[in-house]
Amino acid sequence: MTQVFAYIIHKDGVADDTALELIAAAKKIQADAQVTAIVTGSGSDLDAVCTEVAASYNEVLKIDNENLAYPNAEIIRALLLKMLPSDAILLVPHTTFGMDLAPGLSIKLDAAFVADVVEFEGLDGSTLKLVRQEYSGQVSTHVSCDISSGGVINIRPGAFAPDESKAASGTVVDKSSEAQGITVKRSYLETVVAEVGDVDITKSDVLVSVGRGIEDEDNIEIAHDLAEVLGADVSCSRPIVDSKWLEKSRQVGTSGQTVKPKVYIACGISGSFQHLGGIKGSPFMVAINKNSKAPIFQVADVGIVADILEFIPEFADKVKEMK
Repeated sequence: MTQVFAYIIHKDGVADDTALELIAAAKKIQADAQVTAIVTGSGSDLDAVCTEVAASYNEVLKIDNENLAYPNAEIIRALLLKMLPSDAILLVPHTTFGMDLAPGLSIKLDAAFVADVVEFEGLDGSTLKLVRQEYSGQVSTHVSCDISSGGVINIRPGAFAPDESKAASGTVVDKSSEAQGITVKRSYLETVVAEVGDVDITKSDVLVSVGRGIEDEDNIEIAHDLAEVLGADVSCSRPIVDSKWLEKSRQVGTSGQTVKPKVYIACGISGSFQHLGGIKGSPFMVAINKNSKAPIFQVADVGIVADILEFIPEFADKVKEMK
């Protein structure tokens, strides 16, 4: 049986939502996969994360080191090179950190590497078949890779429904000694937190989010009208901030804010992984886009193929009528 490992991202003593998504992804590779979690960090927060993760994983490898208080891909690459079996599959979230860690690790392991994976089609001997996306999700690419020497695979956050069964009762194994003696050329300095604007979208229960499909700055007013009748806040994708139509504090994505609303209404947003990477907690997602092949429809609970400039005002009027 192929050995599957998952690198767990966490913050402030809480595992990231991707921790449960990686379990679901591993079971798509092998239904009876025994998955080992790798958790790095420092201090009491690390113990809390390991306890949380052990409920879902068969085994948790804990590496506690002061140099890992902030995840340093250079140190973690060296660690994993020492710890992973030669034929292991490592699943890593396709975040900015995952993109820093995984490619170089695959080279050092002489293992297959595939980024931004959204589905697995099966394992046949040493051949793993999977699906990834290219051109901002406009193309789905079916890939077969040889994992006889292992594999490092970046999983798109949100692509797999989280496995919330939490029936593993796994064992936490302290592997902190593996970090001794590892030297690095770069070190963590500081985190610069973006200023919160007039609206803190990280605390919003409902978000009306606009993207390139809004076409013009003046059209953003219709999103504000819809948000007002829904009791929501307005957020956006990166092109809107780049055009200076809304402030940076309203941007959702890996280069913007991480949000965890109950309802997310994506208006004219294609659904790149950079944008979806900023949406946590599996909200009820409504996607409105006139491009029926937009990647956002693959993750939406409700998909509406329509021109947002026509649909949003009608939607807002209907909500007013209902009230």
